[in-house]
Amino acid sequence: MASQEANPTRTIVEKIPGWLTLYSDGTVERSGPPEAGPLLTPVAPYNEPRNGITVHDLTTDPPIRVYLPEKTISPSPRLPILLHFHGGGFCLSHPSWVLYHDYYAKLATTLKVAAVLSPVYPLAPEHRLPAAIDAAFSALLWLRSVGTGEVKTTSVVEQLRETVDFSRVFLIGDSAGGILVHEVCARAGSVGPGLLHPVRVAGGILLNPGFAMPKRSRSELENPLNPFMNMDMIDKLIALAVPASATRDHPYMCPMGKTSPAMEGLKMPPLLLAVADLDLLRDPQLEYYEAMKKAGKEVELLMSHGMGHTFYLNKFAVESDPVTSERTTDLVQKIKMFVESH
Repeated sequence: MASQEANPTRTIVEKIPGWLTLYSDGTVERSGPPEAGPLLTPVAPYNEPRNGITVHDLTTDPPIRVYLPEKTISPSPRLPILLHFHGGGFCLSHPSWVLYHDYYAKLATTLKVAAVLSPVYPLAPEHRLPAAIDAAFSALLWLRSVGTGEVKTTSVVEQLRETVDFSRVFLIGDSAGGILVHEVCARAGSVGPGLLHPVRVAGGILLNPGFAMPKRSRSELENPLNPFMNMDMIDKLIALAVPASATRDHPYMCPMGKTSPAMEGLKMPPLLLAVADLDLLRDPQLEYYEAMKKAGKEVELLMSHGMGHTFYLNKFAVESDPVTSERTTDLVQKIKMFVESH
């Protein structure tokens, strides 16, 4: 995952061991710890169905990965669609990785949606926030263009036009992607329905969102460390992702903070917030929940007991540990109920 040819005079500016190195010439090298390798392997797109799904990579702006259920007779009524934003602290990760493929391909069939779309957004520190937010919103605008017939017809686009209920678009995101769900929901509410028609954001699903608070929370200090995430890594990812000179209390990271826009003024769809009680970021997530409730927003909470950050994406734990498997099933069923009820 090295980004450019090495400059022999460059020096290391920042390093997240096993994941990322930023050099003085602005180049970035990304990797991944060997033990995480099986989860980080890219899954190539495929046209022959596997478990009822085909996977397609669209050269849109931004590029979009599409999980497409097998085509049947045009459904009546039409089906909702998920727009998914991946995690990685805005600095790492890609929608093609095994950990996303295995979860979201299965989710596409379990939820009986028209498709799951997962945009490839620009990563920090080369592209600091709000670059990822802009790209995520652009993916929503692309979906609108599919609905209005402005996008060139391909087999994938044609199937979307025939099957999607554009008034039932659900945003879903893991970790940093959960932050994108909040930001894109808020932006969609601010621009009003006219710009997005026929698209309507029917709900937002924030899975273990990567919110932070100005000071370390109790969960950061007391919860067990995740093998792939610790406090030092969290601090560095935030510093690399937010606008230059900003801190962890920036509104992008802490929308419930004192310097953020008042939540009462946000026009938000119904939200589902999924929290893992052993997540280092549990307390900022719960503070977000309380702030949204206080602001009069419709938000449901699911607590996954005994689980850590984005536990459901670790296919090996899901397959080998009965408790992780049960909690993952509970999460999928809660998402299913949320989508069906909105």
